[in-house]
Amino acid sequence: MSSMHLAAGAVTIGQAASETGVSSKMIRHYESLGLLGGIARTDGGYRTYGASELHTLRFIRRARDLGFSIEEIRQLLSLWQDKQRASREVRQVAARHIAELEQRIAQLQAMRATLAALVDGCTGDDRPTCPILSDLAGEPCSSTEHHCH
Repeated sequence: MSSMHLAAGAVTIGQAASETGVSSKMIRHYESLGLLGGIARTDGGYRTYGASELHTLRFIRRARDLGFSIEEIRQLLSLWQDKQRASREVRQVAARHIAELEQRIAQLQAMRATLAALVDGCTGDDRPTCPILSDLAGEPCSSTEHHCH
């Protein structure tokens, strides 16, 4: 790597990744989505990140950890940067996300219940008859030795 001159307090993408827990690949991705704004570059074209960008990356990482979508993060970033925002707007984004999470939880619980019933109905022996595969293939279970659900 050629030598590069960084502005005071600026770090390279590798250092930014290390300091924020966001991979270099994801940092570039978030930049391409416009979540980071304009990233400064050295004369050699290397990205540099200051305290503001690092703070934004930590914000994005925390939001991702909570399962917010990229579009929700875009909204939250906009609200975070708007010091005149009403907190009700932030609350609405978070409340919608909770409703989506509850829906996903219900779907996951239904999937778990279905799979548990299929596993319960399978003897798991040396015979080829398998209610799990039959269900996945949309076939009726033909064995009287296995329950079919």
